[in-house]
Amino acid sequence: MRTALLQSSGRPGSVAENLKVLDAAAARAAAAGAALLLAPEMFLTGYAIGDDIARLAEPADGEGADAVAELATRHGLAVAYGYPEREGESVFNSAQLISADGARLANHRKTHLFGGFERDHFTPGDQPVVQAELNGLTVGLLICYDVEFPENVRGHALAGTDLLLVPTALMHPYQFVAESLVPVRAFENQMYVAYANRTGREGEFEFTGLSALAGPDGVARARAGRAEELVLADADPALLAASRESNPYLADRRPGLYGSLV
Repeated sequence: MRTALLQSSGRPGSVAENLKVLDAAAARAAAAGAALLLAPEMFLTGYAIGDDIARLAEPADGEGADAVAELATRHGLAVAYGYPEREGESVFNSAQLISADGARLANHRKTHLFGGFERDHFTPGDQPVVQAELNGLTVGLLICYDVEFPENVRGHALAGTDLLLVPTALMHPYQFVAESLVPVRAFENQMYVAYANRTGREGEFEFTGLSALAGPDGVARARAGRAEELVLADADPALLAASRESNPYLADRRPGLYGSLV
C-alpha cells in the first residue's frame, strides 16, 4: 500500500488553513498513487498553541472530522491526522484514521504525554492498541512519545498490526528517535512504522522533521529532510510476510519470564 507522509507544521492556530494544506497534500499523494496519507500530531489545529488547544478541541465526529472525510472521499485515499479531541471536560491528544469513502475507522488517544506542556493541556488515553483494517492490512495508531515505549509497539505486534501509523511532534534534540529508534521498533516488532513529523520552530519548540516509513527489516523506505516535504513509500505485504518468516523475535519470546516487568 503506497503511503504518503506529510511533513509540515501547517498554520498553527488555523483549522481552515491546515485543512487547505492537508487538501493540497492529499491531491499530490493521490496523483502519486498513494492509498493513505499520514499527517503529523495535532495537525488540524497546531501543536504549540497554548489555551487555543481547549478552544479548538472538538469531538471525534466533529466538523474537522467531517472536513477530512470530505477531502479523503474527493481524492480517493485514506487520511490519518492528529487533532485535540474533546469529550466532556477532558481534552485528549488524538489521532484519527478516515477511509477513502469517508468512514471513521479508528481513533487513538495518546497514552503517554510528554513534558509539562502536554500534561498541562491533555488527559492521557488508556487504550494502547487501536486498529483498523485498510486495503488488506491491519493498521494501528500511536502518537509520538507512545512509540518510544517498547511495550506499546510490542502490544501492537502481538495484536497483529502490519502498519503502525505514528503522527508525531518530535523536537530538538531528540532526532535520534526518528533516525534510529523508529527503524529499530519496526525491526524488533516485524511491522512497518510510518512516522510523520512536524517541522520548523513553533512557540518554544523546534521540530526536527526526519519523517520516515521504516520496514520490518529496519530500513527506512522513505526519509524526509528537515523542511516541509511529502514523501512516499510502499508498505509491501509480501516483504512483510517474508520478513516475519525469517525473523524469530516474536516466535522466540518467553512470556512466562516477563511477569516481573508489569
